[in-house]
Amino acid sequence: MKLLLIGSGGREHALAWALAKSPRLTKLYAAPGNAGIADVAELTDLNVSDHQAVVTFCKTHDIDLVVVGPEAPLVAGLVDDLDTAGIKAFGPRMAAAQLEGSKAFTKGVCDEANIPTAGYGRFEDATGALAYVRQQGAPIVVKADGLAAGKGVVVAMTLDEAEDAVKACFDGSFGDAGAEVVIEEFLDGEEASFFVLSDGTDALPLATAQDHKRAFDGDEGPNTGGMGAYSPAPVLTDEIVADVMERIIKPTITTLAGRGTPFKGVLYAGLMITSDGPKLIEYNTRFGDPECQVLLMRLRSDLLDLLEASADGTLGKTSADWHDSVALTVVMAAKGYPGSYAKGTEIRGLDQLGSEKLQVFHAGTQLKNGTLCSNGGRVLNVTALGDDVREAQQNAYEAVNQIDWPDGFCRTDIGWRAIDRETSS
Repeated sequence: MKLLLIGSGGREHALAWALAKSPRLTKLYAAPGNAGIADVAELTDLNVSDHQAVVTFCKTHDIDLVVVGPEAPLVAGLVDDLDTAGIKAFGPRMAAAQLEGSKAFTKGVCDEANIPTAGYGRFEDATGALAYVRQQGAPIVVKADGLAAGKGVVVAMTLDEAEDAVKACFDGSFGDAGAEVVIEEFLDGEEASFFVLSDGTDALPLATAQDHKRAFDGDEGPNTGGMGAYSPAPVLTDEIVADVMERIIKPTITTLAGRGTPFKGVLYAGLMITSDGPKLIEYNTRFGDPECQVLLMRLRSDLLDLLEASADGTLGKTSADWHDSVALTVVMAAKGYPGSYAKGTEIRGLDQLGSEKLQVFHAGTQLKNGTLCSNGGRVLNVTALGDDVREAQQNAYEAVNQIDWPDGFCRTDIGWRAIDRETSS
């Protein structure tokens, strides 16, 4: 099969790495890709926002399946246009991708399907939003409704923080994404991520993970796109997973199918495990980043088979097989991230890294005259396997210490929650 992979981050490098292992793959293209993806795919500078150009590329190169990595092309309807052109694609159509594209849309699904989630209000003006915040008090969560590159959510611990977050949304800090605001009840508990594949009718559970959003050790500092993750997440026991499937995932898929907008692709549920059980925080309609990296390190099955089954509507005949190992990834980011940071700084020391139990997935990288350089905020995902979280952590940080990049930084405590559990059990 000939595949086109859309995207350029660490998630896409992990997808490319896993797809390249399939014996069914004959050619893999990536648009635009990165320096790491170039090792397993042919890069093309195709403009993925030009859907007709993507369709033309697919027809010219006899592409059998398009795998869409990031959320923006999904919300923009790339899969719709590929479907119309008769080109098979992995990922939801625009209407179903609103589960990520609009937080208010997801809340409406939760209301319709009686899915456990945080209480909320939705507002199109600052006056009403501020009045609601002042009535509810802090802590409280303020969310820009649309896509904001992971930066549109503020967990406000004080009323002043909440008011500032509301004003930032309506002052245009997040562009069109902040034109509507969802304000949610603060949920107390432990966050975790759960991933399933759907073909519009059936749901295939994949795996669990837990990421680290804050920039610095001890979960301090600003929120980021994610500074590391591990899989599986011990907090998501088999019993809780079964509960999530029955009360959150299946009702979502049934509701969207009933609306005539079936969900095909990967459904990533961000959960809060509270004293009242699991509650849905949000949905993403693509693999997480960096969660994808740890999931695919543990996947034993052929990823291409799974993605094609989702696109073809045959997931009911498919299963996913996993390694028992724990996977843990450490994100190396440019100094200053998630604020301002320099690009183009040299990275050395990757040549000696890489094995069955260790992979360095590239995120924001590029080659300049044969030299590997940074080209983004989150730059590398150092990902390792181990028999438990402590061993996976040790293996990952041993590799981190071999990378020569003075302009980068990382957290030193990825996996701390799970290690605390291992120690106390």
